[in-house]
Amino acid sequence: MDPNDIAVRYDQVARWWQSQHQDSPYGIAQLEQAIKFTSKRHSALDLECGSSGRFINILSKHGFQAEGLDISGAMINLAKHLHPEITFYREDICCWIPPKPYSFISAWDSTFHLPLNKQEPVMKKLCDALEPNGVLLFTCGGGHTISEISGAFQGQGFEYSTLGVDAFLEILTKNHCTCRHLEYDQYPENHVYIIAQRT
Repeated sequence: MDPNDIAVRYDQVARWWQSQHQDSPYGIAQLEQAIKFTSKRHSALDLECGSSGRFINILSKHGFQAEGLDISGAMINLAKHLHPEITFYREDICCWIPPKPYSFISAWDSTFHLPLNKQEPVMKKLCDALEPNGVLLFTCGGGHTISEISGAFQGQGFEYSTLGVDAFLEILTKNHCTCRHLEYDQYPENHVYIIAQRT
């Protein structure tokens, strides 16, 4: 799916996201677990942060200087109203250049929207953006081979892709990161979250 199409579709669900997803516990336990692996708590980035600021609230509570990035302008505008003190980037992660090293990066249910040919370059970018011992939390499709599927969320159609779990582990190793935790957290659904750390 083209990044501009993704932005338009998430624009359509931004207000629902803020009103209905604000207090959702989805992904919070996994975020808290990943934070435990951090040794420094400087800057943190929530990739595809959405409009509710759920992860940003947790990161700030743990002492990080949190920032958010989202391709949806509507999501970013709503997030800014909730968190005027936070730096937000309205950017396509495929083109965005990280301005600093981060102690922590979360990419929860975000990069799996990328086309297959963008998956590895973006993962490399995220690994490179970590400071030494920095931690990356991300989700991916849990198959062992390359696959693409279509689905719907709040009446909007989305496409999802994965390189497969084994390929993501290889990418992490190649980019100086090691897997600290991997879990099929919604089994039997093919949803995996991975906690990686820069070595």
